[in-house]
Amino acid sequence: MLRSRRSLSVDSIFEDYTIQSAAPNNTINLELPLPPLHRALKSALNASSASIRLTKKDGIPVLSLTIITNTISSGNSASGFLNNANSDPFGDNAFHEENLDAGLGRDREATVTQDIPVRVLTADSVEGIHEPRVREPDAHIMLPSLIQLKAISDRFTKLAVATVPSGSRGVGIASTPKLELAANMHGSLKLSISTDALNISSVWTGLSNPELDPRQAVDDEDPAEHPSARLKAAGPDAWSTVRIDGRDWGKVLSVGRLGGRVVACMLQLFPL
Repeated sequence: MLRSRRSLSVDSIFEDYTIQSAAPNNTINLELPLPPLHRALKSALNASSASIRLTKKDGIPVLSLTIITNTISSGNSASGFLNNANSDPFGDNAFHEENLDAGLGRDREATVTQDIPVRVLTADSVEGIHEPRVREPDAHIMLPSLIQLKAISDRFTKLAVATVPSGSRGVGIASTPKLELAANMHGSLKLSISTDALNISSVWTGLSNPELDPRQAVDDEDPAEHPSARLKAAGPDAWSTVRIDGRDWGKVLSVGRLGGRVVACMLQLFPL
């Protein structure tokens, strides 16, 4: 089991925002489909400005994304005899004064609105939604650059797929290469993949193992008895390892496009 923690500050997404709700702390709980949201946000990559608001259209709640882009409109070129091949290039009217901007394109604003259907959830409906209860982690570590980690993870996955015989692709486990992600409590993270024809790994050192928050102790557990404390006491050769689907892991690391810094990651050891 692998758990990752990542929180994005509001300031990293919005320059200005207003939230008004009858719920406590002005909270609005939404359920929305990710593919339409992803497509809408991609269309705003080159926008000069963008705004999003929660509204209703035909009685259906939507997130309305308004995108403003600058496009260049082609200008009219009117430069002497080049516009009239049949005219006399040395005639009295062949050359005349023109605006130097006559043949240049002009910026024009274009506004595009995309609506993403959503469901507004009541406080009662989300009260029972919580992370699954799992045992305490064996290791917790700060990941290296997510962009770098994703590049290497994707490379390992592609190499594993390429080494699978063509006749067995798409059958059973061969169609989903499993990456092994291992961490110790001495600042090391190891990513590896192994098949019948391939065995490669990459190791990061000098990472940080953040201290656990004592307020999150379960049943007044002694911090010295926590699994991560025991793993740390076992030394740098003691690792906690999980196997994960390479393609799914790549999707998780895509959050690095929003924030390329590190993520606190907790690993739990299960039989492989």
